[in-house]
Order: sequence, then C-alpha cells, then structure tokens
Amino acid sequence: MVNTTGSVKPVENFILTLSNPAFGVYLLCACLLVLKMMGVTLLTIYNRFRHKAFICPEDAKWLRGQVVVNDTVERIRRAHQNDLENIPIFLAAGFAYLWTHPYVWLASILYIGFTILRVLHTIVYALIILPQPTRAMLWLGGFLITGYMAIHSAIYVFIYLVT
Repeated sequence: MVNTTGSVKPVENFILTLSNPAFGVYLLCACLLVLKMMGVTLLTIYNRFRHKAFICPEDAKWLRGQVVVNDTVERIRRAHQNDLENIPIFLAAGFAYLWTHPYVWLASILYIGFTILRVLHTIVYALIILPQPTRAMLWLGGFLITGYMAIHSAIYVFIYLVT
C-alpha cells in the first residue's frame, strides 16, 4: 500500500553532517577516490610525455612526439576508464545507503573496503601488473559492495514508500 496520507516521516537532520560518523567516512572515501582518479590522470599524462605517445596530431606536433598507441599508456588509460565505470555508481549507491541509517561499523567497512579495493585494483592494473584473477577479484569485491548498498537502499526506500 502506498503512503497517500501526505504525511512525511521524520528524517533525522544529522544524516548529512559530520555528526554522523558514517557520512564522515563516506566523505573521506569519496575524496580519496577522487584524488586517486586525479593521480591516474597525472600518471597517464606523465607516460604520454615519457613515451612521446599522443592521441592528437596537434599534441604530437607541438611536443615532438607521434600519434601512436603505447601499451603502457593504454594500460593506465584503461585503469582510469575502469574507475570511471565503477566509482561514480559507488558514490551514488553509497550516498543512498546513508539514508538507510546503516550501522556505522558496517557502512565504514563498505566505504573503506571499496576504497582499498579500488586503490589495489589500480596498482595491479597499471603499476605492478599481476596475473588474473587478481584484478578480477578486486573488481568483483567493489562490484559486490556497490550492489549490496544499491539493493539495500532500494528495498529500504520501497518499504518506506509503501508503509
């Protein structure tokens, strides 16, 4: 049954403040993930210059390089692409998860766990290349964390709306 009374259930006003430790951990992890992605961007740029491997003719001409595909640059670029495919959905699911009033210890494990997994994923993808399934397992851990938070949040919201 859908809530048609027009009443609004009370929402604690501390969810999005640093008085909520889960929000603090979320913000810290979000900032670390953003900085990590910025670091991968700089690593890509560094390796483009190092190998003089550019994607645009005007860059190659200006910097006396070539328009070529370099395996090192491409590996780092793929790691960055993987971040772009996974971190934004984690941030969305993690934000939604805050509204479910999770246990602080569990939210902290999920947020910190995802952050550590993504850092390790980048390391084994771009810096210290390890054989599969290492990278796949790190990706899967992050994927499952994001999925858990999204499903938990969706169920919580559904129950809230129908009661």
